Amino acid sequence: MLGLFLSVMLFGASAAANSTSSVVCVAGQCLQGFSNITLGVTLTSDDSSTSLRLLPGSYSDTTSPQLLHDLLTSSSASLSSGVGFTNSTNVNLPLTVAVDTGMIIYAESLYGGSTAYTTLPSQPVSNSSTPITASSLALSSNVWAAVSVGNTDRVILWESVPDVSQFGGLSGDMALLDLQSSACSPSCSGNGVCSASGTCTCATGFTGSSCESCKAGFFGPSCQACPSGCSDCDDGITGSGRCLKLEVKNDPSTCDCLNGECSSSGSCTCNPGWTAASNGTACAKCQDGFFLTSTGDCKMCQLGCTSCSDGTGVCIACADGFTQNANDKTKCTAESTKSSSGAVCPNGSFGDGSAQCKSCDPACATCNGATSNDCLTCASGTYVFNGTCVSASSTGVCDGGSLIADNNKGACDTCGAKCTSCEIADFTTASTVDQLKCTECLPGSFLSGGACIDSCPSGTFVNPSDNSTCTACDSSCSSCTGSASFCLTCPNGQLASDGTCVASCPSGTFKKDSGTCLTCHPDCATCSGGSFNECSTCPSDRPVLNNGRCLPTCSSSQFFDTTAGSCKSCDSSCSSCYGSSSNQCLSCSSEKVLRSGSCAAANCSDGTSVVSGLGVCLSELVAVPKASGTSSSSPLPSITGVSDPTTITLNSGRKLEWWQILLMALGCAFIFLAILMLWRRRARKQRAKRTAMFASAKNLPHKDTWRYRLVRFGEKLFGHNRSRRAYPEAESEEMKLMKLKNAEEARYSHSHTIEKIVGSYMRDDASRAPTKHSHHHHHHLHTQNGLLAPVPDNASVLSGPSIYSQVTGKPRQTPDVRQPLKKDLTSRFSASTGSFSGSPELLPPPPRTDAQAYAYAVRSDSPVSPPTRGAYWLEPNQTGGSRNPFRP
Repeated sequence: MLGLFLSVMLFGASAAANSTSSVVCVAGQCLQGFSNITLGVTLTSDDSSTSLRLLPGSYSDTTSPQLLHDLLTSSSASLSSGVGFTNSTNVNLPLTVAVDTGMIIYAESLYGGSTAYTTLPSQPVSNSSTPITASSLALSSNVWAAVSVGNTDRVILWESVPDVSQFGGLSGDMALLDLQSSACSPSCSGNGVCSASGTCTCATGFTGSSCESCKAGFFGPSCQACPSGCSDCDDGITGSGRCLKLEVKNDPSTCDCLNGECSSSGSCTCNPGWTAASNGTACAKCQDGFFLTSTGDCKMCQLGCTSCSDGTGVCIACADGFTQNANDKTKCTAESTKSSSGAVCPNGSFGDGSAQCKSCDPACATCNGATSNDCLTCASGTYVFNGTCVSASSTGVCDGGSLIADNNKGACDTCGAKCTSCEIADFTTASTVDQLKCTECLPGSFLSGGACIDSCPSGTFVNPSDNSTCTACDSSCSSCTGSASFCLTCPNGQLASDGTCVASCPSGTFKKDSGTCLTCHPDCATCSGGSFNECSTCPSDRPVLNNGRCLPTCSSSQFFDTTAGSCKSCDSSCSSCYGSSSNQCLSCSSEKVLRSGSCAAANCSDGTSVVSGLGVCLSELVAVPKASGTSSSSPLPSITGVSDPTTITLNSGRKLEWWQILLMALGCAFIFLAILMLWRRRARKQRAKRTAMFASAKNLPHKDTWRYRLVRFGEKLFGHNRSRRAYPEAESEEMKLMKLKNAEEARYSHSHTIEKIVGSYMRDDASRAPTKHSHHHHHHLHTQNGLLAPVPDNASVLSGPSIYSQVTGKPRQTPDVRQPLKKDLTSRFSASTGSFSGSPELLPPPPRTDAQAYAYAVRSDSPVSPPTRGAYWLEPNQTGGSRNPFRP
């Protein structure tokens, strides 16, 4: 059995074998009768002896009928959840009753009898099935179930099934194949399970929004972990798992070490000849007495040389008792010693100041003392090592260490930067260091052909027995891994498929450019690439091919046609189906129910309707006995409000206590006083603002300033009278505008007075002296009585009546003498002054040239329209817009 669906077999409480009297409700309707339904939750209240079974739906405090409303709104209401429902025991409105995410299996039809619940699986389900015994099924919203029924291998259920026997052509044993949520978009791959929240829960090793790929360190269609001891492998869903990089114990890089080995404590032990560099990296520089070769090794300088150049080995400094060889600059030659008589001591002897040369130790070829520690060069077959002469083994390894004997230098030298041990096969005194072969390497390096290298060359693989030796592949492979015969690439144009060389890629794989056959994504049967959306054909558990993806289902209104290999639409009468015929429905639309595979009219009785999501009439779930003379059924108890519509009454509440009324009255009084105080405060501020404006306009002291209050405090404190030492605050813009208005009004009044004075000197028509052009052109002014009087345009406009003209009756031939006016009065109100800017006629015009006079006479021929205003009206002179804010 499928372990993921074991909960299916854990049945909840069984219903009674016989129907019992009960009240079953949906939102808007309750029905009293006999029922064995175990679907939903039970609503009870201490205020009522009646319990209600609530079917899935939404309930509020206005839900009908009255009985349901009363229990929902009761303060003692409580809930008891059935199997597959999880609701709090307390009633919190609005209340939603719904099947938990998953499926409920009922042993009897119409959601009755023994009950079992299964939730969504936590791991993907494929090619497995769990037998179930079900007469009805309840599915939560956004959940589909894949089942097999009899000979039909795969049927998708999208909605609850009130009676499995109504499937029509489907019959036989039923098994659960898969259970998924449809909330995920895009849908999960076969390696994930869609949760109720709309996210994919991936199987171990898988990742991605649709669980379509392997995590890092996992490979293959099942995303298994890379081999142990491998820090990096050919991972991914199409990966082979080949180890690309082994886990290295005591890797030099873990302790900032270059040519050495890290210990467990984190310190670095350098290979011979190496020391720390100036930048702090351990084992990155040659020690004194060693030089860096072109191959990156630290080799010992020649005997007697304490320092030599990198690359060439030319000696820079020789030790005491040595001089640089003139023919070979890399060498230092030992100086000969002499006896006291001046005789040069031969090789094998030394002079100590006596008359005779003394013999060296037998291990020495030359020396400067009698012991073996005084050797300058060693005898044939022995080599200098740490100041002494040692012999070498048959493989050329110096005794007491891992260094190799160098016949050219006569000393023990290093093996190489990455070698920890080396040898020279069949070593003799004629052997050279060019014959050296590494036998062991530092961690992280691989032994190949007697050298320590960073990675194994093509045609070899890392031997898993020691994870450090490169071993040659079998001749049938161009490259291999893990073993000599597991091919990664093949010769002669063949393709590598699962470690073997083939002529063409087998089914379920695709050819990669590198000449290998990689496995298709596990969602695909065949494919053109390794992605889950590059499928060519699909497996049976994900049969629907859609845009390169293999999906487990078609849409809810379609079915998968195995013959055509594609999705086909259901009959229009079906909500979901397993075939194209009208009698192959699995569920129906509202107000229709399933009858023998077809959707028929519900014809619900007792005024009920089809319960949404359950596909059955409420009257089918509850049997209401009909009154008849032969009926022997037990009468139903009388319950009030089962069919009455909800009447919502406002709760008048209990009578208030006296102290509650008093508190409310005090609260209202406090609020009123607070509003009144705020209003008075605002009024005081407005009055103070107006007072300040008035005081500023009249240049009165401002009493609201802190200076004024401070001075007044001091004056009162010391008994002084009120002073004007407190200055008002700076004028506001409103004060400035008010002052400007007052000044304009005063100037206008003064100007009006001047107009009256000037007008009093204007003569009437009888006293005017005609001029040459006076009958053609006149300027006009308004008189005080509204009559129009022409005024000649000459210098006599400001003159009074002529006495000569009054006596003789003849006009004067010369301009009249001007009458006296107040000194400089008119000059103050010239044409450029604002008050008289519109009345240039009151001033004498400038003298005209002959041309101007002629032009003026010609223009004056047209009749002059009579003025319509008084003699003292001043016409505006448009010299620009006024900036006075108090004038229109």
